[in-house]
Amino acid sequence: MTRANPQQKKQKEAVVEQLKKIPIIQIAVEKCGISRAIYYVWRKQDPEFAKAADQALSDGVLFINDLSEGQLISLIKDQDIQSIRFWLTHRHPAYAAKLQVEANINGIEEPLSTEQQRFVERAVKQFSLRPKADKKKG
Repeated sequence: MTRANPQQKKQKEAVVEQLKKIPIIQIAVEKCGISRAIYYVWRKQDPEFAKAADQALSDGVLFINDLSEGQLISLIKDQDIQSIRFWLTHRHPAYAAKLQVEANINGIEEPLSTEQQRFVERAVKQFSLRPKADKKKG
């Protein structure tokens, strides 16, 4: 990390270590006794710190994901039905949410009826197929 006094260097290293454990900036800086504003000043002024912090955040997310999966697996072993259902719907293709589309395409271009248009809009909204910008409008 670029030219920092020894105390600041230790603080930066401490923030990076905290981010590896809990990837939440506010919590990391509070534990290290610095403000969130200082953290962002450091990021702007010190590219090495910014890179280390980004890597620490990424590592921290992976760590928390591992912890979460471990807890989920423990709940599954305890026969918690919600956990079992969650695992299957997110990890097993046979249990995943499905969207079935049936169509008869014969090359005739006819506009959708009002009822058909509403149905398509509801289906798109329900299955979150709309781009994020459109979600705000609808």
